[in-house]
Amino acid sequence: MKTHKSLLMTGLLSVSLLGSAVAGNPEKPFVKEGVWRGVFTLSESSVPFNFELKGKDPEHAVFTLINGTRRDDFHVQRIGRDSLFIKMNTYDAALVAHIESDGKITGEYRSLVPNFRGNALPFYAEYGRDYRFAPPGTEETPKYDISGKWDLSIYSKEPTPNRVGLLKQQGNKLTGVILSVVGDSRELEGTVHGDEFELSGFTGPSPIYIKGKINDDKSLTGELSLGIYNNIKFDGNKNAAIELPDPYKLTYLKEGYKKLDFTLPDLNGKNVSLSDEKYKGKVVIVEIIGTWCPNCTDQTSFLSPWFNKNKDRGVEAIAIGFEQKDDLEYARYTLGKLKDKYNIQYDILFGGIADKKVASEKLPALNRMMAFPTTIIIDRKGEVRQIHTGYTGEITGQYYQDYVARWNKDLDALIAEK
Repeated sequence: MKTHKSLLMTGLLSVSLLGSAVAGNPEKPFVKEGVWRGVFTLSESSVPFNFELKGKDPEHAVFTLINGTRRDDFHVQRIGRDSLFIKMNTYDAALVAHIESDGKITGEYRSLVPNFRGNALPFYAEYGRDYRFAPPGTEETPKYDISGKWDLSIYSKEPTPNRVGLLKQQGNKLTGVILSVVGDSRELEGTVHGDEFELSGFTGPSPIYIKGKINDDKSLTGELSLGIYNNIKFDGNKNAAIELPDPYKLTYLKEGYKKLDFTLPDLNGKNVSLSDEKYKGKVVIVEIIGTWCPNCTDQTSFLSPWFNKNKDRGVEAIAIGFEQKDDLEYARYTLGKLKDKYNIQYDILFGGIADKKVASEKLPALNRMMAFPTTIIIDRKGEVRQIHTGYTGEITGQYYQDYVARWNKDLDALIAEK
């Protein structure tokens, strides 16, 4: 905890230095309220994002990231006379920014993980611009409408499952979501100009950027960038019947196992096990997550209110967090933030460093840990009845509705068992 606080204070100090605050000088007006357009510099690409600032002073300011229909709110701190520090909620990262004399904002997206040496992403932002990629009226008329369901073939050094793209185009405006076996990209927003298309998304974790070309045969070729180094090429073909592998069959118990077993510390350092009296005779939901993982926080935002509504029906839940630092003090901070934000009333345990191999070692009954999140449902006899890999949020439409319908049906049936 001391290490994290030290790094946070270093970040705040750097922001203060950016502000060049001088004692006795009057404070400058706060950032203008209204819509803004930001642009990250990602390798050789410019990745736009949109946000809104509300509040005439830092004490009441709210920073809202806009992605299609999605809105994510963050707290704003002003350090010095003309600098901002915007923590990305449960993600241990922040936008560190300087308010220029002309009103423009410049800065960087910075990791706050102790001893993490990842590169920061520089950005700038301009007030009053609500478009994504190009000002209205400057875009080239689209040659094609790429609305629909797409089979995206991924090219990678290691075997990588295909992905599914759900796209919706209205004129030049393009929105959509990319589904994979680990979850979804969250909502993306972009444009189609001529025979090219672009999409971007920024909700707190590292930004996503997709750029591609629509070929004469109406297939797609392009590249998907996740953060700084994770760039993958893809081909796409429209296919209304394409589906991902069944998420209920990807992770399973090894032969000879019927139960899951683990002993891990909670945020106070007390060891917790499924064999504890608290869980005997209960239906238990085990959620394997990380606060750095957007699909995990989306899954938590679904599970926590469901549990709070149903906890008196003979059901318990446990979240096992694998974090970006193998340190209980650090995990107490990050997972504590998650607990507070989503009003989590079930046990939260610390599994260790965020690594699928480590998670597999801590949960040896599983064939492998394929994705964060993974959700395991255990019946009243202590036997594993269902394992779901990944999570698809509301933006995925029918996929999300089907997940919720099956969740409620299956949990109702298990809770009803004697």
